[in-house]
Amino acid sequence: MAPTEAPSRPPSRPALLSFLGGVRTVTGSMFLVESDHDRILVDCGLFQGPAELRRRNWERPARDAADVRAVVLTHAHLDHCGYLPRLVRHGFRGPVLASEPTVRLAAIVLRDSARLQMEAAQHANAHGWSKHRPAKPLYDDRDVERTLSFFDPVPVGTETEVTGRTRLTLHHGGHILGSAWAVLTLEDGHTLAVSGDLGRPGHPLLLPPEPFRGADVLLMESTYGNRRHGPEGGEPAFASVLTRTFARGGTVVIPAFALDRTEVVLRRLAALREDGVLPRNVPVYVDSPMALAALDVYRDALRARSPELRPEILALGERALSPEPFLAARTVQESIDINSVEGPAVIVSSAGMATGGRVLHHLRRVLPDPRNAVVIVGFAAEGTRARDLVDGARVLKMFGEYVPVRAEVADIPHFSAHADADQIVGWLRGAPAPHTTYLVHGEESAAFALRDRLDDELGWTAAVPRPGEAVLVR
Repeated sequence: MAPTEAPSRPPSRPALLSFLGGVRTVTGSMFLVESDHDRILVDCGLFQGPAELRRRNWERPARDAADVRAVVLTHAHLDHCGYLPRLVRHGFRGPVLASEPTVRLAAIVLRDSARLQMEAAQHANAHGWSKHRPAKPLYDDRDVERTLSFFDPVPVGTETEVTGRTRLTLHHGGHILGSAWAVLTLEDGHTLAVSGDLGRPGHPLLLPPEPFRGADVLLMESTYGNRRHGPEGGEPAFASVLTRTFARGGTVVIPAFALDRTEVVLRRLAALREDGVLPRNVPVYVDSPMALAALDVYRDALRARSPELRPEILALGERALSPEPFLAARTVQESIDINSVEGPAVIVSSAGMATGGRVLHHLRRVLPDPRNAVVIVGFAAEGTRARDLVDGARVLKMFGEYVPVRAEVADIPHFSAHADADQIVGWLRGAPAPHTTYLVHGEESAAFALRDRLDDELGWTAAVPRPGEAVLVR
């Protein structure tokens, strides 16, 4: 009697990719991959900016959080990891996979996010400026500590099993320390690549992103999809505004993201100190506990000679990030004391888009005085105070009142850690064309402009998805 053949395993259905955030906007990145047996989120970001976007943070997740098997993080910026404690509050209990520096930096970011939300709720309840009675934080410090227990660092450049059927490989992304672009190999063999935030080749601290090698489907960020960074001559413009302000006896305030942007600004200030452009009698203050904690992670990377860092930065060691005299404001009182400083000074403080944080107190003090200057050193999203300043606002609302803008405002996007349109196309050029490239994490004008370039110059099929849209991974 002939042996009975084992029943053949039915072929896996194509995975479904849903765009839950980070589409037609530069915030709230969140992409869900669903197959027969797995449900994996790539990035889990917080919506920031205009109120209509921030309200989305309060909505229930589009899928049951308890059914999500794992989360993959490309990097530690709040718009890529800041929704995680909310996801955990809704029932997520799987691993959060990321590079080791991302794990460390995300812990700093999430703890700071919870603290700010708790403080804002307390302030609103004490002063009655919220329409909610009582005002509540989106999540608190207990949610964050629970979330951090699920973090699982994975090596870059090595294939890692996410579940029994899905594998992950991270590649250095060159955007901030620990940032990566990710490739998921799904159970049916198809591959999905997610760029995260792609770094620019000229990053002053980090090596360029590892080359793209192709995938069946690509999610490509498009923050600067319709723009080109100026020549590397952004340094002279930065030095010039400092020199002008010091000659007026003024103070320079630099709203800077706590992760990477502060380190990049400190690197440039250290170089200007060495060149004599930044006088020795002009102090540099870093007023952000979060930025100072992140700076410790970067210093550890220098000591460990991280393969992400440029050789010339490794050769300089810790002095690469120390424009002495360099004064750290960690406590609230130390921050308040800066506001009594007279004469030329540089204050680097977060948040980078002036949406909150200690920098608002400094802006309220310096903006009415024409001797002072505010330097915007990166991308300013629509609906943020930084964007209002770049667009020429004459007044800026903060703390329930309008503050006149008489200080000089300098827009120097040279410090951006995002690749521009030319650099994105250059990163993709030469790789096998994906079946489809989806342009994400960009305002509509930028995403559609990059779509057209990929079509015209590379002959690739590219699309700009809509919020909540789902497509097959083929």
